[in-house]
Amino acid sequence: MTLVKFNNRNRLFPWNNSLKNFLSDEVFFDDDFFVNDSITPAMNIKENDADYEIEFAAPGFNKKDFDVSINGNMLNVCGEKSTEKENKEDNYTRKEFSYNSFKRSLKLPTNVNTDKKVQATYNDGILKLNLLKKEETKANPKKKIEIM
Repeated sequence: MTLVKFNNRNRLFPWNNSLKNFLSDEVFFDDDFFVNDSITPAMNIKENDADYEIEFAAPGFNKKDFDVSINGNMLNVCGEKSTEKENKEDNYTRKEFSYNSFKRSLKLPTNVNTDKKVQATYNDGILKLNLLKKEETKANPKKKIEIM
């Protein structure tokens, strides 16, 4: 009977596969950590009779960190936040910094009224946009056509 070495650590520690070749340039720089340099917030879209409600989950941001614009039929929502702290005590200095950004672009349906003001609110980590719909002309009443 022969014994076969079984490496069960990959199932217990799934990140082990990317760390095992840590010094290898090929694997290290192909890691998602370096490819994806921004976050993508979760988004909800709800269509009502008079408007669309779009919500972005972006906790930790402030109102001034967002840039919301409409260019043609595209809605662009960007967020960028950076913080930097420095503590100096006795003989050491500790400096911490962070940077978060995201950009989402959505193609708007043709019934969105881009001439009206978009209402935007930010509360409890949720950026909420309300886009009004165009007033539709009254539908023509159905006519029955008699066949002769």
